[in-house]
Amino acid sequence: IAIKESAKVVDQAQRRVLKGVDDLDFFIGDEAIEKPTYATKWPIRHGIVEDWDLMERFMEQVIFKYLRAEPEDHYFLLTEPPLNTPENREYTAEIMFESFNVPGLYIAVQAVLALAASWTSRQVGERTLTGTVIDSGDGVTHVIPVAEGYVIGSCIKHIPIAGRDITYFIQQLLREREVGIPPEQSLETAKAVKERFSYVCPDLVKEFNKYDTDGTKWIKQYTGINAISKKEFTIDVGYERFLGPEIFFHPEASWFEFCTLSFANPDFTQPISEVVDEVIQNCPIDVRRPLYKNIVLSGGSTMFRDFGRRLQRDLKRTVDARLKLSEELSGGRLKPKPIDVQVITHHMQRYAVWFGGSMLASTPEFYQVCHTKKDYEEIGPSICRHNPVFGVMS
Repeated sequence: IAIKESAKVVDQAQRRVLKGVDDLDFFIGDEAIEKPTYATKWPIRHGIVEDWDLMERFMEQVIFKYLRAEPEDHYFLLTEPPLNTPENREYTAEIMFESFNVPGLYIAVQAVLALAASWTSRQVGERTLTGTVIDSGDGVTHVIPVAEGYVIGSCIKHIPIAGRDITYFIQQLLREREVGIPPEQSLETAKAVKERFSYVCPDLVKEFNKYDTDGTKWIKQYTGINAISKKEFTIDVGYERFLGPEIFFHPEASWFEFCTLSFANPDFTQPISEVVDEVIQNCPIDVRRPLYKNIVLSGGSTMFRDFGRRLQRDLKRTVDARLKLSEELSGGRLKPKPIDVQVITHHMQRYAVWFGGSMLASTPEFYQVCHTKKDYEEIGPSICRHNPVFGVMS
């Protein structure tokens, strides 16, 4: 959100008294980035709201300017990140019921909606709200176990690697080799290369050999336009195609001998497959098999080609090695039942949370579980601390 420096960003009660012309003059999204004379602020960091005053303004513009909706006429479904505090739900309820006067509100957990979105690739009888969600966006990656629609909060793991880190990594690789990239466009170029050309490889050594033996087949070219001179520039995209996403699977080996790179969190060395395995092993024993069987990907940073296939292969190896060790330790007396590991990919993966929300909000059951304005006035904002879980859609 971009605001005038003179705008008074104070608490809600004061803002209503002090509201002036400058407070109505603000922009959000791409428009905010294009306003150099305005102060750019982020009301949300790592999925958690930090500035509720700015958040209210943000929602005001989303509802009235972009959705062109009258909030009094619509029930609202909002989403929250894992481990969001009950107090944040209360603040959200106050804004929606008091500032926007909505008739009903439901606050859903993002992981549950991502599970619902995965139903698009399943038969009706296979639909379930039990599974492990890997949610990876631009700033953060979470591994979230869900049992019958309820998040197992004590087992959630956070991975300090996400899309932004991959972009920075590719930027550094390109900066060391390609001199033709305008410095002020290096990050933008790295992001475009990541989104257009990157993929996950099954074997690093074989992949290096492919590029070394037949570079013309695998090396791609990216053409950009210099924002200042308006001239075209062209760069070769080689190892960056597979080295970027590889930091999910080999965070400890992301600085190969040919490059001297620093990373956002050099202390984190655990591959994503091991993190997922650890999360599921920390869960109650009776839900572990269903959690392995339904691993759902969500978010833009899971969209790399073959990401799901590589994760399933690595995780299957870890699980099979544990079963084999159990059999050896028992002297062959125990024969563990094989564990089915399935990573689910689908075409709505990038927007899984939004799509899952739209699916659930379209059901008649949604209106039954929403908190109404009447309930809010009788009980208060604490009513939104708990939101009933939807049943499995039939």
